Amino acid sequence: MKQKPASESLSVMTEIVLPNDTNNLNNLFGGQLLSWMDRCAAISAHRHCRRTVVTATVNHVSFKQAIPQGAIVTMEAKISRSFTSSMEIFVDVFTEDQRGTGERTKCNEAIYTFVAVDQLGNPIEVPSVLAISDLEKTRFDGALRRRQLALILSGKMKPEDATELKALFFPPA
Repeated sequence: MKQKPASESLSVMTEIVLPNDTNNLNNLFGGQLLSWMDRCAAISAHRHCRRTVVTATVNHVSFKQAIPQGAIVTMEAKISRSFTSSMEIFVDVFTEDQRGTGERTKCNEAIYTFVAVDQLGNPIEVPSVLAISDLEKTRFDGALRRRQLALILSGKMKPEDATELKALFFPPA
């Protein structure tokens, strides 16, 4: 199967935080942000493999900064690495200064895993990823370690089989 550049999977979505999107503190409700990020990531995964995709896991979510009502929120999702049928997607979340420069501030991020499926819901093979930029290369390199850790935590891999993780803690002499 042909290798595809990570950049071809880029998905960008922009939303405004309305009153019905907020919690009691008038900040964006975390569940609403998760929903927006899941959609943005799903589009990215679909762009990579051009097949139906389903969310397998939300591997990491970091709510670094509250997002107030009225804020303009932009999510950028891009594949970091693919495996046989699964794809790791990074979602970066930004707000922008509405009153002055329009400068963007990264406020949250998440890592999702999607699986490509056929019309019966069975996993199917996806193209491999070509990482070009420095950020793409960094995320690509870390994806195997993140995958091995997730497999260990779910009981699907024995810790002694996690070669990438072992190399972090026990480098070759």
